[in-house]
Amino acid sequence: GWRIFHACDSNFRGIVSVTESFFPYLPHEDSVSAHFWQATRKKELHIQFCEKCEIFQWYPRSVCISCGRSSISWRKISGRAHIDSWSEVHRAPQDGFVPPYVISRVLLEEKVLFLTRLVGETAIAPQCDSPVTLTWQELSDGRALPVFE
Repeated sequence: GWRIFHACDSNFRGIVSVTESFFPYLPHEDSVSAHFWQATRKKELHIQFCEKCEIFQWYPRSVCISCGRSSISWRKISGRAHIDSWSEVHRAPQDGFVPPYVISRVLLEEKVLFLTRLVGETAIAPQCDSPVTLTWQELSDGRALPVFE
C-alpha cells in the first residue's frame, strides 16, 4: 500500500535504488508552458516573473497570480533550493513509473515552491532544509525534466 512521509518523518528508511529512466510519457506542452519546455532543451530552468508585482510564480499561467495582469516575463533561475517536504512513493500512480522514488517540494532560492523528484544520494536519505541543486532527466523528444539532487 501507500507509504507516505512528509517533512522529517523519523520512520523513513530511504529507497533501495534510484531509477534514471523514470518518466514513462511525454509531458503536455501548450502555449503557456512552451517557453519553459524550450528552455529545458538547453538545460535551463526558467520560471515566470511578474514585471508589475516583481514576484516569481510557478507553475506557468497566462496572468500573474498576485495582480491578475498579463505583464509576465520568463527568467532563468539559479537552480539552487532546499528541501521543504518530501514523500517516498511505493505504489506507482500508473504503469511505467517504477517505485520506490521520492517526490519533493523544494523551496527555490527565488522563494518559489517547486514540486520535483529527488535523485542520487539526496533521494536515499532526504532531510528537511537540506540544500539541493538542479539536474536534468532527458526526455525522448529532446526536452528534459528538472529534478534535484
